[in-house]
Amino acid sequence: MGRRELSIVCGDLVQCEFDAQHGELRVASVEPRRNGLYRSNARGGSELIASNLTQLLVVIAPLPRPDFFVADRYLCAAQCSGIPAVVVLNKSELPAPPEMERELATWRAAGVKVVSVSAHAGDGLDALKGLLSGQTSMLVGQSGVGKSSLLRALLPDCDTPVGELIRDDEGRHTTTGTRLYPLPGGGDILDSPGVRDFAPAVDRLDPAALGFAEIDALAPHCRFSDCRHLREPGCAIRASVDVGGVSARRYESYRRLRRLHDRLRGERSAAGERR
Repeated sequence: MGRRELSIVCGDLVQCEFDAQHGELRVASVEPRRNGLYRSNARGGSELIASNLTQLLVVIAPLPRPDFFVADRYLCAAQCSGIPAVVVLNKSELPAPPEMERELATWRAAGVKVVSVSAHAGDGLDALKGLLSGQTSMLVGQSGVGKSSLLRALLPDCDTPVGELIRDDEGRHTTTGTRLYPLPGGGDILDSPGVRDFAPAVDRLDPAALGFAEIDALAPHCRFSDCRHLREPGCAIRASVDVGGVSARRYESYRRLRRLHDRLRGERSAAGERR
């Protein structure tokens, strides 16, 4: 593979060689990746965002108003890539919307670790530092949830800019590209741009449960082994939703991701047939 064909993302381990003619180091090869976080591109294909992660930190906050569906999609992408995920509630000094604690409890019940922190007040930072120690972690989430503020609280000397919320409570983008920072206690942290939406790469998702742990756990009890948990009779997941077992909001999140998954898969198949 020629150097011009190398595809390199944040988190990659590379082999470099010195270019004496230009007096600079050049990447000669990329080491095999242990894992990767992927999203869907405009054509429905897989686009690698970052690699070699040991945990994904999905940051939410009381403001801007949290989009729990976006957080779910990050969690599903991590689950299907074998990357442990943590939900980080930032701006814990602010009053939270009424549904926040319910959603945090739902994630905990699904096996997701949840931590609270305030980059502004400093609450929970020591616990977060312990969680990050020795890990390669990536911060992801909506614009304006305070990922860059968290980074500045963890690394006061780093040069990442910090934005403010604008009047409609939407976040202002302050990070334009993913960047890796070494942590003083060992490990690395990757800061990524905030998003308004996130679509996991469909060919990287588990086609049965799409990364929803509670659906994966109940699926063996469905009447049909190929149940898609939508309209099929004898669906254990829908029965659990009806009695308050599986969260109705999480089930709707699954339904939305299932529709997206099927649409993007269909578009890719159609594009392949036209070639």
